[in-house]
Amino acid sequence: MNSRRAGAEAVAEKGWLAAHRWLLARRFCQLAILALFLLGPLAGIWIVKGNLAYSLTLDTLPLTDPYVLLQSLLAGHRPERLGLIGAAIVLIFYLLVGGRVYCSWVCPLNAVTDLAGWLRDRLGIRGSAHVARSTRYWILAMTLLLAALSGSIAWELVNPVSMLQRGLIFGLGAAWMLALAVFVFDLFVMSRGWCGHLCPVGAFYSLPGKWSPVRVTAAKRAACNDCMDCFEVCPEPQVIRPALKGAGKGIGPVILAANCTNCGRCIDVCSKDVFAFGLRFNNHPDDGVQPAAPSPTAAP
Repeated sequence: MNSRRAGAEAVAEKGWLAAHRWLLARRFCQLAILALFLLGPLAGIWIVKGNLAYSLTLDTLPLTDPYVLLQSLLAGHRPERLGLIGAAIVLIFYLLVGGRVYCSWVCPLNAVTDLAGWLRDRLGIRGSAHVARSTRYWILAMTLLLAALSGSIAWELVNPVSMLQRGLIFGLGAAWMLALAVFVFDLFVMSRGWCGHLCPVGAFYSLPGKWSPVRVTAAKRAACNDCMDCFEVCPEPQVIRPALKGAGKGIGPVILAANCTNCGRCIDVCSKDVFAFGLRFNNHPDDGVQPAAPSPTAAP
């Protein structure tokens, strides 16, 4: 088992609460969204009707999953006007805040995969199957092709993300088996395997997120002490290195990779406060560069 936990220095330096603030904020957001959907069936308080595929808030605001809408269009279905408006609202939102914010702040399966990752670390499970991260984009393409060929949104019948959310609202049924399968897969077969390598939902939302202005930035990268905790906790660790280690290479400190989930865990676990949320426009290559030591003057 690991003798040193990622984030231990941050806890010692900042306190437990400050070293988990973004994680706690994400869990609160995920639970709050689920609670809004559950209030209707359980308490008769219909603030939000529907599910993550399509919902209507206060009988006024439509929100549509653009990935589901795209599958529906390819299947030959003609969506209603509210469905199109809802998809436009959701797309604009994720264009602004980052597409994969859906994965870390909304998706109910995220808590399942995070638990698998936490337990994997605590049990000291090492070794992992290798599947290229680009596989998720191939699966995304296959789900869209399947919709076009079958004339239905067939993927949504087995999509673990959709099934778990519907199951939590209307009764788990077989959804718990898919959630358990993802948990076991991430725990024993591949570290962060589902979200980081296979999930087509995350692949889809990374596309609008490519241009979002809200980004994590390594604004104080000169203070990095190479503890590697940020790489340890990041669900997409490959996105960190260019921004963190790009000083002197013409690379700015902003994480521009589309697959960054803006989860904030790198901010939490860094005892040196290297990371922060910022804007993509503040990405000057010399930001965060350690000033050169002054040359010693010659003695008279």
